[in-house]
Formats: sequence, structure tokens, C-alpha cells
Amino acid sequence: MALNLQRAEFVRSAAKAADFPRDGLPQVVFAGRSNVGKSSVINKILLRKNLARVGAAPGKTTHINYFLIDEKLYLVDLPGYGYAKVSQAERDRWGRLIESWFADNALMTLGIMVVDARHKPTADDCTMGKWFKQSGKPFLVVANKLDKLRKSEIEPNLTRIRETLGLPDNVKVIAFSAEKGDGRQELLSEILKSMGESE
Repeated sequence: MALNLQRAEFVRSAAKAADFPRDGLPQVVFAGRSNVGKSSVINKILLRKNLARVGAAPGKTTHINYFLIDEKLYLVDLPGYGYAKVSQAERDRWGRLIESWFADNALMTLGIMVVDARHKPTADDCTMGKWFKQSGKPFLVVANKLDKLRKSEIEPNLTRIRETLGLPDNVKVIAFSAEKGDGRQELLSEILKSMGESE
């Protein structure tokens, strides 16, 4: 594999648009509700326990966090959305921060939207899906918490996610378990593909 995942480091927390790295490296961005296990998905991809902070209280990521992988690629962790215990003002601040990130079309190489495989996507998920679609950049959906589903529930749930988000046929939905590692290889392949690398 052309990417050394062992060489992963947290490089910065961006609180405003001026803080976003613009050095031309590919940026793979992760978005999802605050309790959907986004940090766990990032940690599972990198096979690290806690590079991306996993908070017992959702809503820990209040800035846009950048992880540099092998000096070739950024994994970008957007603040989780839809968490009720945060003040409206704070939620608005996150919204503006995320919006300013999407407003700069040069930043995103690949979007990864993390949803809960067990539930129908929320209105917030649909809004986020719309942002990804409007960006015109490639994106995919990771349905996390696969390990909490019975086998018979997987296909119908993935179909419901696809329909609720109104995903075009070319957008993949990857069944994923941050717990067990299901879907990790497929997701990694997509990330490498977005960089123009092959495994």
C-alpha cells in the first residue's frame, strides 16, 4: 500500500477559515452526527486507539481537526452536528465553520458521511447529504454500528439510508463496524482511489 498509516499525526484544530491548510494535499473529510462514532471510524481506519478523540460525551469535536497521514493526505474531522446539549449559539458557530469549509471548493478531495446503520437518517443528516451533493465532489456514506444489526436487517437498512438521503447511484454506501473492522478495507480503497493511488 502506498500510504503508511503508521505515520499519522494530529496537526491542527481550525476554528476559522484562515486556519484551513491549503497546501495542495488531498483532504478526505468526515462528517456525521455527534454520537455516530465518527472518531471511532477514523481510529479504526488508522488502526489507532485514540488518535481522533473519542468522547464519552458526544459533541467533543468543536473545531475542524486535521490529521496528516504519511505527509501525503489529510483526514479532516468536522464537528459532529445535531447534539442537543450544546447551546444554540455554539451550534450556529459550528454550522458557520462547516459552511465556510464547504464554501471553498478547492479543499475537499473526498467526502465521507458517517450515519448510524440502525436508524433512518435524520433531517440533519439529509442537510449534510445535500451539502455533499452540492459540492460536486465525490463522496460516500459509511453506515457505522453494523455490529449492532442482525444479518437480515443489513440490506433493508442500507436501502433505507440510500433512499432517505436521496443518493445518486454512483454514491457508495459502505456497511461499517468501527468495533469489528467490517468495511475498513473497502473504505481504505476508496480513500486511496481518491488520491490516485492503488493498493
